[in-house]
Amino acid sequence: MTTATPVPVEAPVREEKTVREPGWIVIVWNDPITLMSYVVLVLRKLFGYDHVTATTLMLQVHEEGKAVVATQPREQAEVSVARLHAFGLQATLARL
Repeated sequence: MTTATPVPVEAPVREEKTVREPGWIVIVWNDPITLMSYVVLVLRKLFGYDHVTATTLMLQVHEEGKAVVATQPREQAEVSVARLHAFGLQATLARL
């Protein structure tokens, strides 16, 4: 009895598709009460921005009424908004 020699078979080529969740933006809104220096402090603490970047964002909030301070996946953006609220800042999230 003869046995057939196994023939090597190539594995099928699979294309992996990564499904990315659309980004969400975190928006900080201007209010007449909060000190500008406090907004800079919070942005530095929560998002790790350097002083210049945090100041630029704060000035955008002050002059334009709002600024996008982060682009994140939805759950992370929700946490960021909650943390901004905990620091007394007005913030919302929106789909990118």
